[in-house]
Amino acid sequence: MVGGGILGLATARELKSRVPDASVCLLEAEAKLATHQTSHSSGVIHAGVYYEPGSLRARLCVEGAAMLRHYCDQREVPRKANGKLIIATDEDDLERLDALELRARANGVAGLARVDERGIAEIEPEARGLGALHSPETGVVDFSLVAGALATDFEAAGGTIHPGTPVAVARPPRPATATDRPEIALTTPAGKVRAGRAVFCAGLQSDRLARDAGGPPSPRIVPIRGGYLRVRPGREHLVRGNVYPVPDPRLPFLGAHLTRTIDGELLIGPTALLVAARDAYRLLRVSPRDLTETAVWPGTWRMIGRNWRATLRELRHSLSPRALVGEAARMVPGLGIDDVEPGPAGIRAQALGRDGGLIDDFLIERIGNGVHVRNAPSPAATSSLALARLIADRALAA
Repeated sequence: MVGGGILGLATARELKSRVPDASVCLLEAEAKLATHQTSHSSGVIHAGVYYEPGSLRARLCVEGAAMLRHYCDQREVPRKANGKLIIATDEDDLERLDALELRARANGVAGLARVDERGIAEIEPEARGLGALHSPETGVVDFSLVAGALATDFEAAGGTIHPGTPVAVARPPRPATATDRPEIALTTPAGKVRAGRAVFCAGLQSDRLARDAGGPPSPRIVPIRGGYLRVRPGREHLVRGNVYPVPDPRLPFLGAHLTRTIDGELLIGPTALLVAARDAYRLLRVSPRDLTETAVWPGTWRMIGRNWRATLRELRHSLSPRALVGEAARMVPGLGIDDVEPGPAGIRAQALGRDGGLIDDFLIERIGNGVHVRNAPSPAATSSLALARLIADRALAA
């Protein structure tokens, strides 16, 4: 098992529970588990509103959210069902809200309700809009704590975790003979690890490991930085739960929204900016290797050309807190620039095709005796327990 984020840990736990006698080890490049996407999100437990009906994301989000809520309660991981309002602020938004409601109902989102202006004020007194969808089952959690619980379960079942063990090369399996089972050789700083089967949930490094294993060059991971503003202490009351705009289908991301975290903080964001390193938690961080790979990938320039308006908007939001606050203030008018300070940031491992198309759904590929998760965008954390079942099915298939 390669990758110690929430999805890798959930999958390792699932594999060990299905095959208790198997030797299952988890290799994680960083010194700590859940270092990247897992611990750099807002912690929202999504309900399944946005995703294309019939897609893996739609099905596994609804299924996974229910599993996650049960797991958190069972393992005493704090969570809160603080709900979400998706607010229409103009007439165009109302038309898109109609379409979004149909999609959410097709996905089986529990408790979904359409509310008017008065209903908005009852749920979020400081919010304003022409109408909204209310998803009461949307919640928040600290996904790092969930990951920690999964790691404990895995080790208690006999699995082993090896932090600080990056996998440099995953070679294609050598041909099998009548007496010799195919193996996957993983090269690490501590030496080679040989496995009959391997699963790769490597997030930001998933494309590189898949190519090393003999997989196709597409899709390529490009790093998209999501930056947040934090509402200053004393002003968190502006939002009780989660307030989102109606997404514009012409744009690849959801837009600026407001999230009340499990710790009670109020965040505004995230932005969505293509950056020069896969660990660009600082905006100006540059990795020559990451930058070169992004720059030479044809899909990068096709994506920018296709979404140039969104690219300029996200650049503005990333560089101008006032612009980002202005977007959020369309839904919460009492919010002003003096109410915010710099907040956290995360890096989204966005899979991008050669044609410039963003890969929307979960993408799992079998390469030899390895199973590679090549795209696990949001709501992967929400879906992790359900997605782990699917990955385990494919890993254990004959």
